[in-house]
Amino acid sequence: MAERLQNYIDGKWVDSRAGETFVVRNPATGEILGETPLCGPDEVDAAVTAAARAFPAWRRTPVENRVQHLFKLKFLLEEHAEELARIVTRENGKTLDESRGSVRRGIQMVEVACGAPSLLMGSVLEDVAGGIDCESVRQPLGVFAAICPFNFPAMVPMWFFPFAVACGNTFVCKPSEQVPFSQKLMWELIDRCGFPPGVLNLIQGGRECVDALLVHPDVAGVSFVGSSPVAEHVYKTAAAHGKRVQALGGAKNFIVVMPDADMDAALDAVSESAFGCAGERCLAASIVVPVGASADRVREGLIERMKAIRVGDGNDDGVTMGPLISKPHLQKVTGYIEKGVEEGAELVVDGRGVDANPDGNFLGPTLFDKVKPDMTIGKDEIFGPVLCLMPVDTLDEAMKLTRDHPLANASSIFTTSGKAARQFRYEVEASMTGVNIGVAAPMSFFGFGGAKGSFFGDLKAHGREAFDFYTDRKVVISRW
Repeated sequence: MAERLQNYIDGKWVDSRAGETFVVRNPATGEILGETPLCGPDEVDAAVTAAARAFPAWRRTPVENRVQHLFKLKFLLEEHAEELARIVTRENGKTLDESRGSVRRGIQMVEVACGAPSLLMGSVLEDVAGGIDCESVRQPLGVFAAICPFNFPAMVPMWFFPFAVACGNTFVCKPSEQVPFSQKLMWELIDRCGFPPGVLNLIQGGRECVDALLVHPDVAGVSFVGSSPVAEHVYKTAAAHGKRVQALGGAKNFIVVMPDADMDAALDAVSESAFGCAGERCLAASIVVPVGASADRVREGLIERMKAIRVGDGNDDGVTMGPLISKPHLQKVTGYIEKGVEEGAELVVDGRGVDANPDGNFLGPTLFDKVKPDMTIGKDEIFGPVLCLMPVDTLDEAMKLTRDHPLANASSIFTTSGKAARQFRYEVEASMTGVNIGVAAPMSFFGFGGAKGSFFGDLKAHGREAFDFYTDRKVVISRW
């Protein structure tokens, strides 16, 4: 019998009363892994109420004491890192190396949050006027919630909850119903760390659960990662109910390759960026813009590297690209391939019909050339292993392509010219920018988030900006 996931509320694992469930499958084999209950507003209210009840005492707990629980969590995560990575591969489909890397990135978030005693410090100035002193302090706000995606089930929750609770807030996390087992293990480890009941809660569910969190009067702020249409919905709904929001949306990431680039290094990085994690990441290369004489070398070099990619179960040795998350998503991505052909793009490498388990959701690396900005595959976020080439004559033309697109999550340039690199980093609108970097992923001590239609809110995820998002700055002016 398939395992039915539970909620973790007020320090206890509890069965859900939800009648409807989502069937969780291994995307490489089709094997049923379990059932996620799709909780409604009443169970959301139970989780939020527990968090709200725990907040006053947790807020008064000295920060040095709060982070001791996170130090213990880091130790346990290190101890169970391989187990967690294997769960990620089983429920998401990543290769084991990709899963291990994502778990490592998540643990780094906990490490940074452990520095809260220093990072939460305020400031003071004596004698702002005669006999008057002024100080600024950070104070927590209450209950925060995170709505997490399917593509990084272990890493993304750790973008949020370690910082939130280190700042003195309490927390409710909603995993993607498609990948709940990574966070099940994570909360089993949290249960061993001595957090007071109600500080960290886990609620299973789908859209109804999300909407209940967005409007709950006791939720002070919401973090979200997912597609841009949903990010906009989350932002508008939660903000309309007076909440802080950071909603990280979709991407159409441009990578510019100049004729003077170190071509082997550039193409290795572009291939990994586009096809790593089966293209299911918001920092994946979506459109490569070869400039001038680089076009033929880029095209032929990518074809060569794509032939070397081995598609299969991420648990198997030698596999370098796993499956897509689900059959519906596979159909969606193959629909984009069909649309690209229909609209006149040149299909150079067709990933359909890959030789792998027919019960899995496999698609091979796919390459289009002569893609125009107004084509569907040139506009939409595909979120799969489909890469588009848009050759141009000059860097100025390449920059115009990036500016004209409504999304601006990440963008990179490959060049050995300092002049070209400076122009690119100065003019590009994407908030995460790379120079000779295929995946411009900020480390845990820097902020993460895009611009334009890729991000809704003001303060980005993790890094120092997390401490701004999860606290309010109170200014105290004193005369004695």
